Amino acid sequence: MALDPSNGYVAARSLPDLNENTLPIFNVELVQLQFSIASDFVAAQVANNVLVLALSNGRVIRIDLDNPAEIDDIDLPKKTSEIGVIRRMFLDPTASHLIICTSLGENYYLHTQSRQPRPLSRLRGVSIECIAWNPSLPTASTREILIGASDGNIYEGYIETSTEFYRKEDKYLKTLQKVPDGPVTGLWVDLIPGKPDVRRVVIATQSRLLHLVGKIGRAAHEGGASIFTRLFETEQPAIHEISKASAAASSELVVSPDAPDSTSLESLSPDRIFAWLSSQGVYYGRLLTHPASPDLGNKLLAEAKLLPRSQLPATESSGGRRKAVQDPISSIALTQWHILHLMGGRVIAVNRLDDRVVFDQVVLDPGQEALGLFADQQKNTFWLFTKQEIYEIVVTEEDRDVWKVMLQTEHFDAALRYAKGPAQKDAVATASGDYLISKGSYLEAAGVYGKSSKAFEQVALTFVDNDQQDALRKYLLTKITTYRKSHIMQRIMIASWLVEIFMSKLNSLDDTIITKAELSETLNPAQTKDQLDTIRTEFQGFVKKYSSDLDKRTTYDIISSHGREEELLFFASAVNDYNYVLSYWIQRERWREALDVLKKQTEPEIFYRYSSGLITHVANELVDILMRHPILKARNLIPALLSYDRNFQGPLSQNQAVRYLLNVINQLNSTDSAVHNTLISIYAAHPSKDESALLAYLETQGDEPSFDSDFALRLCIEHSRVQSCVHIYSTMGQYLQAVELALDHSEIELASLIADRPMSNPPLRKKLWLTVAKKVISQSNGIKTAIEFMKRCDLLKIEDLIPFFPDFVVIDDFKEEICAALEDYSRNIDVLKKEMDESSQTATNIKIDIAALDHRYAIVEPGEKCYVCTLPLLSRQFFVFPCQHAFHSDCLGRKVMEQVGLGKSKRIKELQMTISKGIVAGAKRDAAIAELDGLVASACILCSDFAIKRIDEPFVLDSDDRNEWAL
Repeated sequence: MALDPSNGYVAARSLPDLNENTLPIFNVELVQLQFSIASDFVAAQVANNVLVLALSNGRVIRIDLDNPAEIDDIDLPKKTSEIGVIRRMFLDPTASHLIICTSLGENYYLHTQSRQPRPLSRLRGVSIECIAWNPSLPTASTREILIGASDGNIYEGYIETSTEFYRKEDKYLKTLQKVPDGPVTGLWVDLIPGKPDVRRVVIATQSRLLHLVGKIGRAAHEGGASIFTRLFETEQPAIHEISKASAAASSELVVSPDAPDSTSLESLSPDRIFAWLSSQGVYYGRLLTHPASPDLGNKLLAEAKLLPRSQLPATESSGGRRKAVQDPISSIALTQWHILHLMGGRVIAVNRLDDRVVFDQVVLDPGQEALGLFADQQKNTFWLFTKQEIYEIVVTEEDRDVWKVMLQTEHFDAALRYAKGPAQKDAVATASGDYLISKGSYLEAAGVYGKSSKAFEQVALTFVDNDQQDALRKYLLTKITTYRKSHIMQRIMIASWLVEIFMSKLNSLDDTIITKAELSETLNPAQTKDQLDTIRTEFQGFVKKYSSDLDKRTTYDIISSHGREEELLFFASAVNDYNYVLSYWIQRERWREALDVLKKQTEPEIFYRYSSGLITHVANELVDILMRHPILKARNLIPALLSYDRNFQGPLSQNQAVRYLLNVINQLNSTDSAVHNTLISIYAAHPSKDESALLAYLETQGDEPSFDSDFALRLCIEHSRVQSCVHIYSTMGQYLQAVELALDHSEIELASLIADRPMSNPPLRKKLWLTVAKKVISQSNGIKTAIEFMKRCDLLKIEDLIPFFPDFVVIDDFKEEICAALEDYSRNIDVLKKEMDESSQTATNIKIDIAALDHRYAIVEPGEKCYVCTLPLLSRQFFVFPCQHAFHSDCLGRKVMEQVGLGKSKRIKELQMTISKGIVAGAKRDAAIAELDGLVASACILCSDFAIKRIDEPFVLDSDDRNEWAL
């Protein structure tokens, strides 16, 4: 461990400068305490990054490796001469509880939060050899633990922290069993997953390994009574025993530490590993958890194996003659994948998967005594303690060669899991595939080969030569995933080959079903149908996933050559080639299938392209679909609608082209003239003489129609749609043509209605009525009838109609009408005479008023002032208005020019200039003065229109003295 000296440690040995390829898995590093130690180590323990060292002088040193500057120095309550030196220490995996044993049988308990060890009175005199800690989570107490003694007894104890000095630490101590063959050298207790009331106990002695599993008792309250008594009394252990065990040989039971992460667990099983050191070697295996029955022990021991001591490398002795010396194994420890051995002064690591020695290094000097190997169960660190030094065994990428071992033992899944990098994974995949091929497992080999770099053609030929089409299909499906998107040609070739294989497989299964022949001895026709559905589903999934890697033309050719209609259409749909699908169904006149495809489309071009073929056969359904797509341009559908209309025979109410066009016009408010013209052409060309539908449409268009009036008029004339023509003429304002057309077809009532429409143009209206009257009189058999019809218009008089009657008509036939007309004339003459008299009187009154103007005057007082300049009025020329307002002529002119427009203002200035300079004389001067007076003095500027125009001017101007207006 290389630590900074300021933190309490100094590195005595550093790692050699090695690169990644030559870096060993294990390396032993020496660390030593910075402060001086007066005595040697006699015992040591490490757990959860906490290091506990016992010194021969009775001191206990506790060091937190995460914070090595803080060191606890703890003394036992009594002197070494009274209780003996510390013989052993036991630290639980969480470093919460420490038990200290002395050579004279005194045992002490120390909690992690305490610095004062307390004696365990119930365990006095018990020589503890091992402890199995409770597998539950750490608490303030140890809870139920198992204790193995040197006399062969196994005890159950319960130790809790006591805050009172006189209170005992050990709550109870219960003897469970005594093994007959010497001391208990190892104990282990763990839980069985899913069985909270079941425990497994492993016991190690010098010559035997015992395994018990069973239910434990349930105490009335925590720590109230023994829970393991039931297990030891009711269950018989499974035993592994060795012969000729040496009492002098080391015996030890160790268990692999917690996995640093989930991926480090052994792939074959998540179980822990145990290892038992005996005189014969190391006996190790997995701590199986299934089945949770008494047979579990027999299965566990049956699978375990022995690594004999003789298999480990011997030490060459020094001296004159070299010879190999086999040192005894004094201690062992388990890493995740290796077994560490301490043999003499050497540390040997053996891969437990293949018993291969991967590390062998001399660590201790001759004569140097070791305390043993120790493992931190939770932190996965490994330690070697001697009486004077501390070594850490550093592990570097321990699982680097696991994949090779797994590969050699043909555990390919496990090998692939631990393989790192493409090269290792490829080696595993290739070897796995070769192995599976040798076993005839072609399908399994296909998936493995697909992820390997083995030559494509070699693998493919292997499956082809052995007629393994299913395996070839699986291989290609796997292989295509290994190519990047940039490998376009490779992906297209593999994808096209897969299509061919899928089609052959589907045809083969179809043939089997049709002939009702069994495909194999284990596959009947029903199973073949299920397989057919599975393959078809697999093909569809393949197409969806790799549609971009399939060339359309090639794929169409392959599928068509096999006659697979369903797969052909599925592929076309998958690549959004709906044109192909629709063309396919339409060519085969499968209209319903084509409509099903069309219902799912949103691209307008598809509707425009295929409507012509569909509307002839499924017009109603097609129009339903078209009406659900308002984004369609009806103009582009006109060819299809006209083609349909040419072949349609039936009433307009059932014409689907009309239904669609009316929907576009009425619901979508289309103003496209082409759409409206198409509807008119269908209406006009229909063989029925009923014009009600066409007229109803024309009336809805109003005076500003969206259709082409000239085009509509030509169509209506061509197909003799008189009423429609008349309506169109009238909307165009051509009332005379409308009336004449109606009259030409003897539509007197219609002509009368049109004649009444130009209400704002009486002359035209009268002209129209005269035209109708002429037609009526020419067709009427009786004068009375014609006269009565003419009464419908208030503009026609009898004198207007007389020219239209034939010459042989006598006056007696319409004497009454003439008399009525003469009476009307007489009344009109009287009215005109009265109006003339009134006009004459008005003229006389005007003459009198004009004569009176010559005598009108106004009185001006001597102190009268001008309303503009407030100077005396009589000081110069002035004007006086009937409203008694008076102004100097120049002041009035100036004000008037401010009010009038630019033209009048300019004229006033010209007249003033002409008069003042005497440019004209005589009559012209008098005319100029009169004109100037007319412009300036036409009205008073204070109470005429001039004043109204100044309504928005303020009373107080900015130039005025505002104090004059102050209240």
